[in-house]
Amino acid sequence: MQKKLLLHICCGVCACHAIKLLESERYSVTGFFYNPNIHPYKEYLRRKKETEKIAKLYNIKIIEGNYELNRWKDSCDQFRQEKEGGKRCNLCFKLRLEKTYQLTQENNFDYFTSTLTISPHKNSQKIFQIGENIGGNQFLNIDFKKKDGFKKTIEQAKKLNLYRQNYCGCIYSLRDRKKKIEGRS
Repeated sequence: MQKKLLLHICCGVCACHAIKLLESERYSVTGFFYNPNIHPYKEYLRRKKETEKIAKLYNIKIIEGNYELNRWKDSCDQFRQEKEGGKRCNLCFKLRLEKTYQLTQENNFDYFTSTLTISPHKNSQKIFQIGENIGGNQFLNIDFKKKDGFKKTIEQAKKLNLYRQNYCGCIYSLRDRKKKIEGRS
């Protein structure tokens, strides 16, 4: 019997490998697109569209959470001056994983996890710690970047002609990306 899993999806690109891996391990996957951090809203819609494209190609259901930018700001804004990877990111992970866990409970999923661990820019151990603190052993510690997972997801995204963003998603990562491009890092 397949176990029901709710997969928090940050974007379509990151979901490619994760969905295939989870299904190969006999999980019945439902995606959850909840990303109140993504800015501007036009970018949010673009990433949502790519996630829907993946859901259709992989034949999985996607649940869309509300776009709660003000909730995200209330949680993370105090650390707006930090570089990516610090306290702000941990609070952002926590916000999204709490919402994923809530949906896991409300809809009787056996497990939940997140595509966030596919990124080489994200600390998987920190994500695991946050996920376990929220959902105990219902959170699956899967580092999707292992065994060339990041490489595989990028290759698949290229084949599918998916839009691949060049920043994490929040207003502060966008700010830092622009500074880097302008040579002011």
